[in-house]
Amino acid sequence: MSKQVFSAADILLPAKGNYETWAVVACDQFTSQPEYWEKVEEIVGDDPSTFRVILPEAQLSDGHTEEHIDKINATMKEYLDGGVFKEYKDAMFYLERVQSDGKVRKGLIGKIDLEEYDYNKGSTSMVRATEGTVLERIPPRQAVRRDALIELPHVMLLIDDPQNAVIGPLNKCTEVLYDFDMMQGGGHAKAWLLTDEMKAAALEELQKLADTQPLLFAVGDGNHSLASAKALYEEEKAKAGPGSENTLLSRYALVEVVNLYDDALEFEPIHRVLFDVDPAALLKAFKEEYPGTYEGKGDGGHVIRYAYEGADGYITVPDPEAQLEVGTLQNFLDKYIKENNIGIDYVHGDEITIELGQKPGCMAFLLPAMDKSDLFRSVISDGALPRKTFSMGHAEDKRYYIEARKIK
Repeated sequence: MSKQVFSAADILLPAKGNYETWAVVACDQFTSQPEYWEKVEEIVGDDPSTFRVILPEAQLSDGHTEEHIDKINATMKEYLDGGVFKEYKDAMFYLERVQSDGKVRKGLIGKIDLEEYDYNKGSTSMVRATEGTVLERIPPRQAVRRDALIELPHVMLLIDDPQNAVIGPLNKCTEVLYDFDMMQGGGHAKAWLLTDEMKAAALEELQKLADTQPLLFAVGDGNHSLASAKALYEEEKAKAGPGSENTLLSRYALVEVVNLYDDALEFEPIHRVLFDVDPAALLKAFKEEYPGTYEGKGDGGHVIRYAYEGADGYITVPDPEAQLEVGTLQNFLDKYIKENNIGIDYVHGDEITIELGQKPGCMAFLLPAMDKSDLFRSVISDGALPRKTFSMGHAEDKRYYIEARKIK
């Protein structure tokens, strides 16, 4: 690394209190299930909680966004002034996360230099998006971050480390930081503080990867949050003028680094659910878009499952131009949704997707999983994949907000 892309950070953790009510799942989960977030509020009660300093995307369209943001910013100040946090200076954490399937995912927590991140298609930076970034999704998240005093990350970066040389040795850490069960089926989280020797060793192994690979970090999860952090940093840098990049705390973002080859890391497909749609008309338009497409599960080409009220079937595109099924589907949906004013949500899990798709006026498309070993090669050769191509694990296995960092 010609520059230190990843480094230690001044990390905030709750000084005391109940971690079970402190940690909540990433804000972009359960967006079509408001009852999940209602249950979170019930569990949290009056305890200090990350729930009070993040904005669930399920609330983005309730007409009270500015009010929510003002309250979040006030709570951040209250937490900082009120001694809610303990700060660990120049720290890296080693995290073991027990998932809902019982597997243990291992991660390294530190900060990333946003000068080394570029989410645009065709980027050759050391940190790149794996999927297409939807530019219109950035401003609402940027607004949440603009006056925030702290950040709470759910960004996960992947490294292509077959020998597990970066994270593998970290299980020798001894100073435990937290150890608790997470709410609503989120599994278990336990973290340790790295010694100076361990930090140096991890950075040395990252340097070896950087010396042999054109891409060091691929964004596995939370790309739009990272893109929003990047956009805000560029905004602040432009206002502050030349040389400000060396002083702005917003230049960095807190992340978790996970090895692509971690045994617990499985790529799950992200499905599509459409609202206010006529399924028969959509299927007709799909077949017109891709001549030769036919009903049923074919032996070749792209096979995509669909479900709507009273129906559950497959459609086959025999000679697709796109490399992946998600590309075939999303290229069509982008145009059809815009022309017909249809709502869309991106959903994890087969059962809930089918359940939502079979409601009146709805339709679901279920996509196959991507082979994770193709990820880095695909991003390096083809650029960012279609947005929402894959997800790492089920919704409840996503990063929970635990650590924080000052950005002002």
